[in-house]
Amino acid sequence: MKIKAAVINKKKANFQFKDLEISNPEAHEVLIRIVATGLCHTDVSVKNGNLPTNYPVVLGHEGAGVIEKVGKHVTKLKKGDHVVLSYGSCGHCRPCMEGDTGYCKEFNPLNFLNQRQSSNESIYSSKSNKTKVNGAFFQQSSFATFALAHERNTVKITKKVDLKLMGPLGCGIQTGAGTVMNTLNPNPGSSIAVYGVGSVGLSAIMAAKNAGCASIIAVDINTQRLRLAKKLGATHTINSKKYDPLKRINKITNEAGVDYGVEASGIKEVAEQAFSTLANRGTLAIVGAPPMETSYSFDANDMILSGRKVIGVVEGDSVVKVYIPRLIELYQQGRFPFDKLVKYYKFEDINKAVKDMHDGKVIKPILKMN
Repeated sequence: MKIKAAVINKKKANFQFKDLEISNPEAHEVLIRIVATGLCHTDVSVKNGNLPTNYPVVLGHEGAGVIEKVGKHVTKLKKGDHVVLSYGSCGHCRPCMEGDTGYCKEFNPLNFLNQRQSSNESIYSSKSNKTKVNGAFFQQSSFATFALAHERNTVKITKKVDLKLMGPLGCGIQTGAGTVMNTLNPNPGSSIAVYGVGSVGLSAIMAAKNAGCASIIAVDINTQRLRLAKKLGATHTINSKKYDPLKRINKITNEAGVDYGVEASGIKEVAEQAFSTLANRGTLAIVGAPPMETSYSFDANDMILSGRKVIGVVEGDSVVKVYIPRLIELYQQGRFPFDKLVKYYKFEDINKAVKDMHDGKVIKPILKMN
């Protein structure tokens, strides 16, 4: 089948559109007509060479669409189903069998290194270009009009919601919300600070409101995003370009510090500062993806004697076929208005969407296919 895809030919290059042939689905795969797909900072980090992949490559990992064809062993999905695509996992390593698919032993090859789970064959072919184009990015490569996904990372959703909005639930939105709801699981009345209020951080704030946190503190340098954070549930905002977050948080919490922190900026100095704002026995969840080989420094005795904890979180510790429908239910009830974060772009305007996100003009771009 002929498709159109946005291809990155080399590190730091712009997206270029190419006509490719996509394979038929293998036994456990599904072919999806992509309706829309979110653009995530992870895509841009890979594009810029800060995270690994094999070039040339079709990126995209927040796809939403309609199933066109299923493999012969796929039994719980069918043609016409509306689906959201999420991350890949092998299904047979110990973390996968224990329900922690985000920590799959094969996470890197299945999500970043273009390893097609069901076949050793390439997903794409092109008569006009003999260079192999890599796919299977997050087992989907959704920057294309059609995508192949594995049944494990294909989530059937209700047809009562706007399909083109749903793609970001597959990564950025579930990462922020799941870090709060699934990982930290804060007690009602507790306090939380969120550092970096892009799509991940704002999703964490909405989740904290749903969880009943009494103090929800948003920290960022972007005034407009801080205003939006306040509308979505933040009880306090701190512009860290103007004020010292440690001093402000100490004032807000009467010198106690916060019970929970979510670091979503991916900036080393912010993570280290976030640790210093924790209360005794507080927990800092790090979800922002810094450049590879970044090291954080925390005083060991400060950690031991205070009982503070630092944990890494992948994809919000989400069991995607359970958690994504839950977020959709909250959205339908008006309790999780993640539609406030998005701006739509035509697929052919993908490079403009990347620039606008870099310039802080948009929080979560969504690319709409024709």
